[in-house]
Formats: sequence, C-alpha cells, structure tokens
Amino acid sequence: MPMMTVEPDGEKVPVKAGETILDAMYNSGYAYRIGCRRGGCAICKVDLLTGEVDYAKPVCDTVLTDQERAEGTCLSCRAVPRGDVTIRLRDERIRLTNAMLRQYRLAQYEKESS
Repeated sequence: MPMMTVEPDGEKVPVKAGETILDAMYNSGYAYRIGCRRGGCAICKVDLLTGEVDYAKPVCDTVLTDQERAEGTCLSCRAVPRGDVTIRLRDERIRLTNAMLRQYRLAQYEKESS
C-alpha cells in the first residue's frame, strides 16, 4: 500500500490501490475542500512534490492544463498515486475529522507492510 505524505504538516496517509488522493484522505479520516468530485471544478487542486499519479478517467484540458501538469499540479479527486507520493495542500492545512479512521487505516498499512 503506497504512502502519501501531506504537506505542510507532514501527515502520513496510506493509499489503497485505485484510490484517488482525495478518497485516501477521506477514507483515513481527513477532510479537504471539494467541489464536484468529477474533475470539473478544479477546487481540489494540490501540488505533487514527489512521485507520480495516473488519471483513470479523463480530465479536461481547461481544468488542468499541460503546463500545470508539467509543474506538478494535480486534481486530488481524480489523481491516483502510482506509489509513494508527497503532495502540498494549497492555502490550507490537513484537517483530521475522524481519528478512529486514521488509526484504523494506519494499522492496516502496518499490517500489510510487515
């Protein structure tokens, strides 16, 4: 299971196969701003600092330009990490909304990693 580091707080969020960045945060008890969740509004953009992502579904060029992709911008609602990644939230810090989900997901990660 890949691990996602979320800056500026350095929080560790496990990512299950096929999960988007946004789904991994929500399924681990965190919240981040969302809009349409379909890759159309661009509210959930984050900066990809390390690692690579795939887009299982197409993203419109007007929402995420080639230049933004080249600079490391990605849509958290559509981007699926290929492995370990580090992202930076824009003008926001990660918010833990359910500590039990976080603890459960981290325990799953440790179990799979051992």
